[in-house]
Amino acid sequence: MRIAIPFGSTFSMSPERGGGYTFENELIQALLNLDSELTHSFRLYSFGQDIVEKDQKFRNIEIINPHLNFIEKAPSIITRYSSALLKKLANPDIQYQVESWAAKYIRDFISRDGTDLVWSFTPNCLTSKIPYVLTIWDLQHRLQPYFPEVNSRREWATREHMFSSALRRATYVITGTQRGKTEIERFYQIAPERIKILSFPTPQISIKSVTKGFSNIFVKYNIPKDYIFYPAQFWPHKNHIGLLLAIKLLRDKFDIHLSAVFVGSDKGNENHVRNTVKQLGLEQQVYFLGFVPRNDLYALYYFAFALTFVSFFGPDNLPPLEAFALGCPVIAANVPGAQEQLGNAALLVNPDNEEEIALSIKSLYENPDMRKVLIEKGKERASLYNGEGYIRKMIEIMDEFESIRRCWDR
Repeated sequence: MRIAIPFGSTFSMSPERGGGYTFENELIQALLNLDSELTHSFRLYSFGQDIVEKDQKFRNIEIINPHLNFIEKAPSIITRYSSALLKKLANPDIQYQVESWAAKYIRDFISRDGTDLVWSFTPNCLTSKIPYVLTIWDLQHRLQPYFPEVNSRREWATREHMFSSALRRATYVITGTQRGKTEIERFYQIAPERIKILSFPTPQISIKSVTKGFSNIFVKYNIPKDYIFYPAQFWPHKNHIGLLLAIKLLRDKFDIHLSAVFVGSDKGNENHVRNTVKQLGLEQQVYFLGFVPRNDLYALYYFAFALTFVSFFGPDNLPPLEAFALGCPVIAANVPGAQEQLGNAALLVNPDNEEEIALSIKSLYENPDMRKVLIEKGKERASLYNGEGYIRKMIEIMDEFESIRRCWDR
């Protein structure tokens, strides 16, 4: 079969996307590595950065970059706004309009290329005329609709329209956990045999390449050596506030003065977090680094006392997997599906109970052996799942569909 994979739209193929960027990159690189093993023909449609060297050749993969002539053929929306404004992305409506046109542009490419199946790494469906496979991360707009990021700016209605339409007509829906499958069945009445569970891959990060020359990370960012780490964009659901309350509790009740290092782009909630830091008197213990380069991010994982991933959203999250790969012990929110994804390699805590978060940090602080055990369990867990294993399982799913797809022409 001829498989189309659209990825990295006009603006979203950026490290600032966080987990989405990491997930896409991991799978694309794994697919390229497996080129000689592939039994289907793949076409990668990218509006983002070039992913290979210009002279690199593949047997079963073709990389198509519509963005090379995107600007020349773009409609009036491109010329209506200055390039400076587009770069700042200050207006979400502008971004949405341009990305919508970009999606249509790629859809036209795919439709005339004789595509048998489209695989999307996101819930977005470019066209229902061609069979397609979608990857679902979460359905939190249904489970926790009170968070403003899934409730405001027409976001809830947009998500609901997208999921209702796309999921019900999908050839297959991919999710990372049994919990995710249960939610898809529950909310959208999808036949269970069309929902496939593939555990999210652990990013393959070379510790040697990360740590070489990065011991100066403390000087570069002016941070202390004992810190807990939380890489998360500043959305309310990320629960920075719960972690701040736990840090204050550690200081006031147990005389443990651990600092927190926050990394991530502001999505509208950073001022609230900063104000809470001041109200709690934690100015000397909390560090806001903003968006940092990938290598710096990995170094911050490696040198951290622990990752404290206390987000209310799940079940599939990538930062704990990145921490596993880099030998950083993990404390994570015990949201539905977390146990399934993380196993016994993380300490799971109730994210809305700051005392429970604090006691978990305290247990690691007072018990170095427990910390070492968590690191080893994390490495073991990380070795179970990788991008190439994920791609091979996807190929099996595609093989399963091939006997059906051959029943009509392109």
